[in-house]
Amino acid sequence: MSRIGRKPVALPSGVTATITDRTVKVKGPKGELSYAFLPEVTLKIEGNVVTVTRRDDTPASKARHGLTRQLIANMAQGVSQGYSKKLEIIGVGYKAQIKGKTLVLNLGHSHPIDFKIPEGITITPDEKNKNILTISGCDKQMVGQASAVIRGLRPPEPYKGKGIRYSDEIVRRKPGKAAVKAGTTA
Repeated sequence: MSRIGRKPVALPSGVTATITDRTVKVKGPKGELSYAFLPEVTLKIEGNVVTVTRRDDTPASKARHGLTRQLIANMAQGVSQGYSKKLEIIGVGYKAQIKGKTLVLNLGHSHPIDFKIPEGITITPDEKNKNILTISGCDKQMVGQASAVIRGLRPPEPYKGKGIRYSDEIVRRKPGKAAVKAGTTA
């Protein structure tokens, strides 16, 4: 049996889960999320605990057993605490501004880049340093996807370290070309 799948999901206080047909809905103080689970697994709610069991021992059922359990656990944590990621913008002249539901990024291109902020995601700049962005929301997948798309607009480069990186990301720096002394031939 799946090690992850057999663990029950304990719902935090203030979080409720309901099952209708093949959809589980989790509601909490930060929002509401739903997931249409596959027929290989079945869900049962007893009090504030959700248990996931698989129908049989086929490889498809085994693969989706732990996945479904972890997605429901992520939903429960998201609607109670939420998820967030921090991005740092490093480079001379690189900056970010929020205009309505759009993030405007100046990243060294000849034009500013407009990133439309998805529904359910909030992006806030740091008060002290405007080049640190906090991306937060209740859906773990959407927070990670929005962070990855923004980082992909100008990934950190290894020579000067310029670009957009996660706050806990370590960029390995490379030395540039070595200068050649005058009078020597290569």
